[in-house]
Amino acid sequence: MDEASSTKSLVSASAPKSARATRRAIARWSRRILLGLFGAGLVAALVVAWLPKPLVVDVARVARGAMRVTIDEDGRTRVKDRYVVSAPITGNVARLELSPGDTIVERAILARIVPLASPLLDTRTRAELEARVAQAQAARLQAESGIARAEAALTLAQSMAARQRTLTVQGAVPIAERERTDLEERARTEDLASTRFGARVAAHQVEMALAAVGRMSGRAGSEQQLEVTSPIAGQVLRVIQQSEGAVAPGTPLVEVGDPAALELVVDVLTTDAVVIRPGARVEVDRWGGERVLRAHVRLVEPSAFTRVSALGVEEQRVNVVVDLDEPRERWAALGDGYRVEARIVVWEEREVLRVPASAVFRSGAGWAVFRVEGPVARLRSVEVGKRNGVDVEVLRGLSASDRVIAHPSDRVVEGAEVVAR
Repeated sequence: MDEASSTKSLVSASAPKSARATRRAIARWSRRILLGLFGAGLVAALVVAWLPKPLVVDVARVARGAMRVTIDEDGRTRVKDRYVVSAPITGNVARLELSPGDTIVERAILARIVPLASPLLDTRTRAELEARVAQAQAARLQAESGIARAEAALTLAQSMAARQRTLTVQGAVPIAERERTDLEERARTEDLASTRFGARVAAHQVEMALAAVGRMSGRAGSEQQLEVTSPIAGQVLRVIQQSEGAVAPGTPLVEVGDPAALELVVDVLTTDAVVIRPGARVEVDRWGGERVLRAHVRLVEPSAFTRVSALGVEEQRVNVVVDLDEPRERWAALGDGYRVEARIVVWEEREVLRVPASAVFRSGAGWAVFRVEGPVARLRSVEVGKRNGVDVEVLRGLSASDRVIAHPSDRVVEGAEVVAR
């Protein structure tokens, strides 16, 4: 009885010690496992951090489509046929009642000139006046002969245009040839109108010269003033001699013109002017109206001039004269000297292979792009053609549907792993 009780006491005393040892072993192994997991995670994080990552890039697709090259410059409007009315004789001009913008008719009185006190007519003055009459008459004959030439050129241009229109309907000639003859017909029509304007001006000069001879020779009767009239119908552009005063022969009085005959003058760099051809299509934008106006190049002036840019750099520039193709009702609000923006189309194709200009860069003596092939970038040499600042024409080295890196940085190299943004 005593033995059994003591055995029970020994078993009950050793049981708590065994449980505590087991718990300590479990805690020890748990700490070891956690430390091992933490170390493995740290090593994995370091490995992942040091692994090379793909470069995130912008990818563009090579595509076929229309492309054009334009020269964008500011320009200004200008009345095509303008005339400065000057004083034909020495005298006192009365104060002009005209203002810029006034509408005038042909033969309208612009100014009145009264003779100076006791005018003297010597032999030299008479000879000068008679020579001026002869010069004015010769100019009138030359202008009249010019009308005949302009009418003949217009008749020929109309005949050629009508023939080309017939052949175009039949499919015998391309549309571009018909457009060229239509442009020639419009140009000849404008030349005829300008030549007739010059003939009217020359006739007016003859009348003024004859009136001056009669006035200075004392054959003017009882009239005490010489009326200076307008050679054309149009508007007053500028009043040069506003106040009353004595004037000499040839003193400018009023500048008149026809605002319906308006042209644009666009000054471009001489390096750009060499690729501009008469007849080139022009788009006139930002002139104040809601729509873009169609126009064409009539003339590239042969003489250049020097202009200092906003950055203080001297530039050689040349004027390009542009005629509007739209009806006057669409640009009637434009006046003389208004600012416009012109886009001169110097090259245009409907179907070319093109890529963004930012994707093409210099590589040695040529050009290259980074083409995306699967997950890597490959350097490819290309042959380029025209460029317009946005796109570049690709002649050789790429094909449609290829993908290229639009903005390659210094980190993009041959074989680099990339991923599209």
